Amino acid sequence: MASSVGLALCGQALVVRGGSRFLATSTVSSDDDSLFVYDCSTAEKRSQENKGEDGQPTEQGRDTILASTFSKSGSYFALTDDSKRLVLFRTKPWQCLSVRSVVRRCTALAFMASEDRVLVADKSGDVYSFSVLEPHDHGRLELGHLSMLLDVTLSPDDRFVLTADRDEKIRVSWASAPHCIESFCLGHTEFVSRILVVPGHPKLLLSSSGDCTLRLWEYRSGRQLHCCDLASLQEPQGHKRFAASRIAFWGQESCIALLCDCLPVVFIFELDADRQQLVFQQQLTFPCCVWDVAFEETQGLWVLQDCHDAPLVLWRPMNGQWQPAPESAASQRLSGHLRGNWAMLEGPAAVDGGFHGLYKAAFDNMSSYLQRKQERLQQRRAPKQQPRGTPAGTPGQAKKARPAPAASGC
Repeated sequence: MASSVGLALCGQALVVRGGSRFLATSTVSSDDDSLFVYDCSTAEKRSQENKGEDGQPTEQGRDTILASTFSKSGSYFALTDDSKRLVLFRTKPWQCLSVRSVVRRCTALAFMASEDRVLVADKSGDVYSFSVLEPHDHGRLELGHLSMLLDVTLSPDDRFVLTADRDEKIRVSWASAPHCIESFCLGHTEFVSRILVVPGHPKLLLSSSGDCTLRLWEYRSGRQLHCCDLASLQEPQGHKRFAASRIAFWGQESCIALLCDCLPVVFIFELDADRQQLVFQQQLTFPCCVWDVAFEETQGLWVLQDCHDAPLVLWRPMNGQWQPAPESAASQRLSGHLRGNWAMLEGPAAVDGGFHGLYKAAFDNMSSYLQRKQERLQQRRAPKQQPRGTPAGTPGQAKKARPAPAASGC
């Protein structure tokens, strides 16, 4: 379940989305300073009213963007909104290629490495694929789960489709025959919020969950390699449980940035691929809410935050510690664009519920049953009250007196 405010980076192309709009620009300063703005509220609507199984109109969306992603090369960009539409763009130059309908509201997107299809995961647990080369073709059902899907990704060679659901499972399926399951990665005790096949390490998978853990897997065998308990790294005030809303990887330093829902912190880990372990390095703390993070390969970690003065900041490793980079012309330009469109970020973030509704509800039926049983036993043991109008006395006195024997005659 993606946040309504998000950040996406591919190469030097940067996209910031909020509500029904997104802004696309470059992280490199240039004279032309091109800025592409798109508003889903102006996109093509469905020609016919969508009706549910009872024949009544279904709930209409507000055109809020739910998920978005770049293709591997950055040549394409796709998004879905709560009006059940998939919008496909070409990025060089920016151009909307198609607006297609999807069956259910979507939670995650992923392009195949070949960039000929894009996968769409929805709330009902299904994954559909849509053609990129034929941008007006209808979607094709690929696979399904019995519970809501929260993320989808592919192996670098497009052989496997990896899906994460609300019921604690990560499934690895063959892309050519999705009904054939290669493995399950089992171990999480709450919903799996994010998965990421580690770039440069095609056999390794990172996953995060509502159980406050970050795990490393060898996904083809389903074997867990390492588990890191995030709650042991920090005891957040007022937050007993939290889930990661973003996992980002930086190949240059083998660094992992983990952003947790509702926490103004970013955890930094190092991937030790030889020992197949995750090594905690640093906790980055921010004075305000962090909406999203993304690595730029040649720069560092971009942080999108709820701060009007500095909505987008760059962090870099300096002398073994991550620190904010000095403000550059590029960061000033990017922050200026966001300040000019602040309403698109501030409004959706205020109503974003995150992952709160996905946690398992705990029902303690046994305690209430034992309490009711104890009350019944106490009622049975209690002495019965005297009926009204009955004189007080011993039970023997309340009995009817026997008549006296008749006197015998002379």
